[in-house]
Amino acid sequence: MTIALPFRRLYSSKVWLARQAKDPYVKLAKESNFRARSSFKLIQIDKKYSIFQKNDIVVDCGAAPGGWTQVAARKVGRQGLVVGIDLLPVEPFSTKDQNIQLIEGNFMTTKTQKKIKDMLNGQYVNVVLTDMAPNFSGNHLRDHARSIELCESVLTFAKANLLPGGHFIAKFLAGGTEGEFKRKLQSEFQKVMYVKPDASRKQSSEGYYVAMDFKPSATKTESNENDE
Repeated sequence: MTIALPFRRLYSSKVWLARQAKDPYVKLAKESNFRARSSFKLIQIDKKYSIFQKNDIVVDCGAAPGGWTQVAARKVGRQGLVVGIDLLPVEPFSTKDQNIQLIEGNFMTTKTQKKIKDMLNGQYVNVVLTDMAPNFSGNHLRDHARSIELCESVLTFAKANLLPGGHFIAKFLAGGTEGEFKRKLQSEFQKVMYVKPDASRKQSSEGYYVAMDFKPSATKTESNENDE
């Protein structure tokens, strides 16, 4: 049985397909064997700020379909480790990508974060990434607030798991309160920059904060020493 789709949905699908066909980053992603055009956002950020080093341990939040995970894995090399987490299943990578581990689950739950900690096996992290976005409601202010909530959740994780000098990259939807989130980052990192990579579509409200050189609080340092 054929079900007629609403005109608006059909129109939106045609617009999306036409945009994809003209998008140079879609073509580049296919040529480079990346799973998503978003890979080039991270590539451009890393080219400007040198986020990754060989042998780094990276946690990628909101990994599906795996574009950022692929970039990070190539950057850190086979002796590094990239843990990718998403609510949606991420298709497994080839067996040669042994430096990638995947977790399917809600990052914001204690259960999923315990899985991450277990996978890290007591190791601290060099880089935490979040390209997560909320399920869009159509209300921009609500979506903006939800995106900042996601960023806050990943920052809490980063503060507990980053090595001193580690880095943090977070996507957010602009809407008015991102400045407050930036100030929180500035209290935890030596440098915080706003960036909108060329690969980010100009009409999109998304932006990224790149926070570099994590400076752990005295409270955390004392806690870690007590644990020993």
